[in-house]
Amino acid sequence: MANDFHSLPTLTLPRTTDLVQLEQRPHPPIDLHSAALSVMTDLRVVNPVGIRADADLREAHQKMISHGIRLLFVHDDGGGLLGIVTAVDLLGERPIQCMREHGKHHADIVVADVMTPRDRLDALRLQDVTAANVGQLIATMKQLGRQHALVVELNPVSGHHELCGLFSTTHMARLLGMPLSFIRVPQALSEIQYSLLYTG
Repeated sequence: MANDFHSLPTLTLPRTTDLVQLEQRPHPPIDLHSAALSVMTDLRVVNPVGIRADADLREAHQKMISHGIRLLFVHDDGGGLLGIVTAVDLLGERPIQCMREHGKHHADIVVADVMTPRDRLDALRLQDVTAANVGQLIATMKQLGRQHALVVELNPVSGHHELCGLFSTTHMARLLGMPLSFIRVPQALSEIQYSLLYTG
């Protein structure tokens, strides 16, 4: 069977061979009329980074730092989505509220205590995103007041919705070269306090 195919030519790697840096690769120009899919992180291609609901906040923070991201998908042992946790959740007021309301020490707070659970998350349908542009997407995220938007599609075999895409205002702002400052972000003081108290 292999005899039916021609082999491909090869080359000896030159000294000027580098590892690809995805963030440094030129990206086609993006504007508000560009297809929404052009700014979506496609989770059918990029493996989503997840974390257990019982993981502590330090582990979640370190995972975000090591992957260079600001959102983790919280999952159960079977891969079911339980919610999401963002850097805002970790560095903002939620841990402090949890300590105040439940009398917990910071070291005892877990991801489940500060995450946004699945039943409080809105998602976009992939079929709607496919027909939309970046401007419509920004208007939607502004209306929702969210820094991230999830995209789902229905798996006809299992009958389950599957998370297939993610939009981030930070990513879109970088590609557009314009600020998207309609999202409330944690105060710098909160981030400094967190860093001093819990990551040292």
